[in-house]
Amino acid sequence: MLNYKHYTRRPGVELPDRKWPSAIIKSAPVWCSVDLRDGNQALIEPMAVEEKIEFFKMLVKLGFKEIEVGFPSASQIEFDFIRQLHDRRLIPDDVSIQVLTQCRDHLLEKTFESIEGLSNVIFHIYNPTSPIQRDVVFGMEKKEIEQIAVKTTQQVKEFAKYFPGRLRLEYTPESFMDTELDFALEICDAVSEVWQPTKRDKMIVNLPTTMETNTPNVFADRIEWMSDRLARRDRLVIS
Repeated sequence: MLNYKHYTRRPGVELPDRKWPSAIIKSAPVWCSVDLRDGNQALIEPMAVEEKIEFFKMLVKLGFKEIEVGFPSASQIEFDFIRQLHDRRLIPDDVSIQVLTQCRDHLLEKTFESIEGLSNVIFHIYNPTSPIQRDVVFGMEKKEIEQIAVKTTQQVKEFAKYFPGRLRLEYTPESFMDTELDFALEICDAVSEVWQPTKRDKMIVNLPTTMETNTPNVFADRIEWMSDRLARRDRLVIS
């Protein structure tokens, strides 16, 4: 690029004792299929309800125990699909379905409605956290952004009191790769403080590289930095 000097270098992470380069996976990770959402978004013609059901049955047959079934508050097809999974009793007892929603009141209500009667749900919430999103999109300070996540967690926790099945929480600082590490840590800790996960029902902290703004080694450093500092670490799963 001729104008590469226009861009500021992304900062790395001060992590002189990093352990990830020599780490070895010694046990099977938890696999969650997100094909029904992310894969569907990439299609010129998104899947219809029956196509989604066929795909879901295949994922179950392959052995997935966690399956993200969509964004029911943003798509009527995905809402109807989830209701069909319930009505036709297509979700095995040992399979958790995951629903995704932004931290907005009206979207939460629609998402709650979509999972009525289900017995095993991962409720995935997210909100933007990077400086440019805080300044340009929301015009908010860090504490205001944090309060959005905290308020949403409180709402989900209140809903969970009356949910007849098992409901786990997943939280994503959406733009983690461009979010200051200390703020990413602060907001994730604030969410888990409200949720109070247990060792049986751990909270999932999703730390994505939504936009590739640095090299993979920097992303690995950021994950290790967070993993070493998150509160209630023994009650969290890092995704």
